[in-house]
Formats: sequence, structure tokens, C-alpha cells
Amino acid sequence: MIRPPLGRLTPLLLFLVLPMAATATDYSVQQEQSSLGFTATFQGAPFQGSFAQWHAAIRFDPAHLAGSKFDVTVDTTSASTGDTDRDGALPGADFFNATKYPQARYVATEFVRAGTHAIARGNLTLRGESHPLNLMVTYTAQPDGTALMDVSGTLKRLDYGVGGGEYADTSVIGNDVTINAHLVLVPK
Repeated sequence: MIRPPLGRLTPLLLFLVLPMAATATDYSVQQEQSSLGFTATFQGAPFQGSFAQWHAAIRFDPAHLAGSKFDVTVDTTSASTGDTDRDGALPGADFFNATKYPQARYVATEFVRAGTHAIARGNLTLRGESHPLNLMVTYTAQPDGTALMDVSGTLKRLDYGVGGGEYADTSVIGNDVTINAHLVLVPK
């Protein structure tokens, strides 16, 4: 048996091993410096809301998106918009139905490059309904080793049954809801 010289195999071995060495970083989200919210419209006027309680498991590498992941769980009872009537209605059966569905969850199934951004393709489960949702991801590494991540995407609230009954009228509450997050990340 003739064996090729090791020198000729070295580039091949490096080609096979280097992709395994490039792994995405697991991050801890600095909750007190981060936010998860939404923007919707009521009678044509925009309003903003946020969630006080949520957890995100994030692994990300902008150069090697294949190893990245998002798994975000949101406590739907923690929604707040600054309007007493609206905040009282959100956990109810017509909106989040938080008694039956206390959590929403987003899990990314893949990431793709989109210019200087990435797109997280995944599924959002809300009120027992699960639908695909793409999120635009902007990642900025910081000199101190931390990172900033801004995430946004738009969903159709009626796809999830949010705003039933008299609230299903999209001339009163718009169907489009923009999800937005600003995350401060620290490597684990």
C-alpha cells in the first residue's frame, strides 16, 4: 500500500478540523440592561408595550451562523403598555389568555445571512398556536468582550387568536404587531 506523504494530507486535515473549531458563543442576557417589547396600533395610533419577565438562551456567531440558536420564553402575564385598561385586558381570554397559556416561546430553527444582518427563521408559539416567524438580527461586538443584539420582526396577531371577539376588528386594533428586543450579552 502506498501512503501519501503527511505534508500533502495536512491541508486536507486542517480543512476538515477548522470548521469544528469555529463554534458559536453561548451568552447570558443582562436582563436589567435589556428589553423585550412590541409595537401595535389602537385606532390607528401606535402604542408600545414590554414584557417584564422573559428568558433567552442565546448562542451566536455572526461568522458561523449554522451553530447559532435562540430559545426565548416569555411570561405573557408580564405585559405592560402603560395604559390601565389595556394592561388589565391583555392577560384575559380575548388577548393572551394567560391563565391557559402563561408563556409564549420562540425557537429559531436556522439563521441566514442578509447583508450586514442575520435572519433568524423560527417558530413562535402563542396561545397554543405555532407559526413561522422571521426575525432580523443585528449583532455588535463590544471592545470589552460583551455584545449588543437588536432583534425585530412582525407578526399577525390574529394568526395566534390574540384580540378575539370585538377586538378582532383590525380597524380598531391593527393586525400587525412588531416584536423588538435590545439585548446586552455577556459570554458564559
